[in-house]
Amino acid sequence: MKTQVAIIGGGPAGMLLAEMLHSKGIDSVIVEAKSRDYVLSRIRAGVLEQGTVDILRSLGLGERMDREGHPHDGMKIVWAGQDSFFIDVNKHIGKQFMAYGQTNIQEDLFKACDQRKGNILLEAHDVQLMDIASKAPYVTFTHEGQSRRLDCEFIAGCDGFHGVSRKAIPKHVLKEFERVYPFGWLGILSETPPLPDIIYANHPRGFALASMRNPQLSRYYIQTPLDAKIEDWSDDQFWEELKARFPKDIADAIVTGPSIEKSIAPLRSYVAEPMRYGQLFLAGDAAHIVPPTGAKGLNLAVSDVFYLSRAIASFYKSGQSELLDSYSEMALRRVWSSVRTSWYLTNLLHRFPNASDFEQRAQENELSYLKSSYHAQVALAEQYAGLPLEEPF
Repeated sequence: MKTQVAIIGGGPAGMLLAEMLHSKGIDSVIVEAKSRDYVLSRIRAGVLEQGTVDILRSLGLGERMDREGHPHDGMKIVWAGQDSFFIDVNKHIGKQFMAYGQTNIQEDLFKACDQRKGNILLEAHDVQLMDIASKAPYVTFTHEGQSRRLDCEFIAGCDGFHGVSRKAIPKHVLKEFERVYPFGWLGILSETPPLPDIIYANHPRGFALASMRNPQLSRYYIQTPLDAKIEDWSDDQFWEELKARFPKDIADAIVTGPSIEKSIAPLRSYVAEPMRYGQLFLAGDAAHIVPPTGAKGLNLAVSDVFYLSRAIASFYKSGQSELLDSYSEMALRRVWSSVRTSWYLTNLLHRFPNASDFEQRAQENELSYLKSSYHAQVALAEQYAGLPLEEPF
């Protein structure tokens, strides 16, 4: 087999990149290790930045999102069970967010791929990236019981944190930055009307978050110890603990119901540099992980593949490689901005085990300052909204 761009990974990053390349007349083949049902079963992010919404619309992928998604002007922060304030992103920055689940985006991408008869090879095993430092890289794998080889000009590594792409970069080249947090998030999805706002809570019992996927699908989280187990948490126990971490008026407004999904996720910040080696380009979780506090993971994947598709298109149009050569540096500027914002919010809103009295008072003072300072709220709104996508130089 032969293609212009081999895309490793059929999640949102890989499939969105394929759509972007297709819109520019560039051929690609997606190689995905899991089945279609497995990919669609992943429960992930659901808060989209304005830039992500605009990109999806520009590709003709916004019809269902605009019909089923829920726009937001910002997010509310409450702490100590009483104090609260609203970070009005729309007022300060002129941008909104869209609550629309990643699973829905994945469904929309599969539909678009089917309609254009895109080439996606599911359940491909033993994937290996070969000769990535040369001008003629290729990918080998097993598909439907047969050994296959895919020749290409570029490889896009969109196969997530545990995929093979990043591991193909020599260890002496790759530099990794990581912060592992001493807690996790227990989250549930329920078919209940959500609260009107995205609400973050800092409480002596721990962090909590009220979010949504659509007007009849709620997503809630609570901070838990790293050794917490799902089987130890019944739905009733979860709802009781969640409500205990919100002020009474908010807790009383939460509509409870049976969970349709329940999971525990550890939190980490991680960045791999560079995001390019030879003809291999990393995008999305293959290159970086952010704690979900800042709602940045999916949005960063979208900006990565936007930069990458633009760079590849520029190369095929002009034969010039400037945008390809600057891809890693450009993408990492936005990555580190989002990593810092997510790190800041994680430190601001969670109760850390063994935190000293000094650290606790400093956190409380930061919350008070953020509540009282217009300029601090504008700065956070700008970071929460995400940096604008860079223009080519």
